[in-house]
Amino acid sequence: MKYISTRGQAPSLSFEDVVLTGLASDGGLYVPESLPKFSQSEIASWAGLSYQELAFKVMHPFVSEALSDDELKQLIEKSYASFRHPAIAPLVQTDHNEWVLELFQGPTLAFKDFALQFLGNLLDHILKKRDQKVVVMGATSGDTGSAAIEGCRHCDNLDIFILHPHQRVSEVQRRQMTTVLEDNVYNIALEGNFDDCQNMVKASFADQSFLPEGRQLVAVNSINFARIMAQIVYYFYAALALGGPARAVSFSVPTGNFGDIFAGYLAKQMGLPIEQLIVATNQNDILHRCISANDHSKQSLVHSLSPSMDIMVSSNFERLLFDLYGRNGRAIAELMEQFKSGSMTLSEQAMAKLTEGFASYRLDDDETVAVIAEVWDTCEYLLDPHTAIGVRAARKKRANASTPMVCLATAHPAKFPEAVAKACEGIDSPALPHHMADLFEREERYQVLAHDTQAVQSFIANNL
Repeated sequence: MKYISTRGQAPSLSFEDVVLTGLASDGGLYVPESLPKFSQSEIASWAGLSYQELAFKVMHPFVSEALSDDELKQLIEKSYASFRHPAIAPLVQTDHNEWVLELFQGPTLAFKDFALQFLGNLLDHILKKRDQKVVVMGATSGDTGSAAIEGCRHCDNLDIFILHPHQRVSEVQRRQMTTVLEDNVYNIALEGNFDDCQNMVKASFADQSFLPEGRQLVAVNSINFARIMAQIVYYFYAALALGGPARAVSFSVPTGNFGDIFAGYLAKQMGLPIEQLIVATNQNDILHRCISANDHSKQSLVHSLSPSMDIMVSSNFERLLFDLYGRNGRAIAELMEQFKSGSMTLSEQAMAKLTEGFASYRLDDDETVAVIAEVWDTCEYLLDPHTAIGVRAARKKRANASTPMVCLATAHPAKFPEAVAKACEGIDSPALPHHMADLFEREERYQVLAHDTQAVQSFIANNL
């Protein structure tokens, strides 16, 4: 399988090269040239498989030329061995025909572990085979950073530098990153917001001349297609558990950078019967405004109780646009050029496809707190603020009450004690799982840097 750029001007690459390349040379994102398709009977035959066995079935077509069957199976087993629940992605019922898919059972308590545990092991495998050393550089709005660090901390052939917006992530999120003291791990607290961090990473990928000879940058954020690929699996897993593919299932997804819900879109394209995909956003609602009113304009970023969604430039949305515009790379390049001015307008045809495939809803902080309280009162199940947004969006935008609705629980509530305390009287701080109970006593190590690309790049170069 070959991978092509959404902007149409970069060379097609193999899976291995895509993992190491990140952004395409024309500024686009890599996507498969064609998607594998599974028949309903084939999907049905997977009922009852373990998560690891299902992951092999779903991911194998994407990587078959790069990894042997045994290599892929070993990477999958190693990646999910550290998850705390034997089901890996358990479902919990929260209402009639409504389930929460717990994607926080990994080592850093967030859905990013599903992709980044796998990507870290995959990178180590590829780099050892190639006898190559690389530099991982990433931006995080809260959860990607800790999951990336956890996935890469034991890798021998890379150094990892993670940028997070200074004082704009929760204390638990920060400490999960900054208390990892391995020699190859560097945390940078950037004086700015998440979009500033992400823009700096993109600029550094575009011009890597600050690196010493022989080194290259590798992306671990969701511009790396291997992450999207690993996330497709849990859509199949949830649907099979609820009677799919004999009946369709709907999903509500808390959405910031669009990678998680794009994985659901790919699952549907690959043959999984999905009735609805609901984009759930906080008050940083560029995706909701785009879907509901063709208003894809940047506005001032608001600091919210759901910081992992405090994003105004959703990188993976470009991957969907590529399909909405008939895989016309030139059209996407022109659209992205238009967006540099602060806004873009989709064509009528693209909007028709978008609204056919996706619904959307947005919540502010007060509404988010109300949902946490409501679900706690009705079934004593504690939601984190991101998941709460997904639950309310599901209940407001659900098209068919007889179709099972799955709300993706993207993080453990203990990561966001401020929101929980506002919602639930008597719960000041949800308990961290036992493997993280001493988090607030651990030594921290991080560097606060100004919003200055040269300063950040010099820090990276000087620490390799």
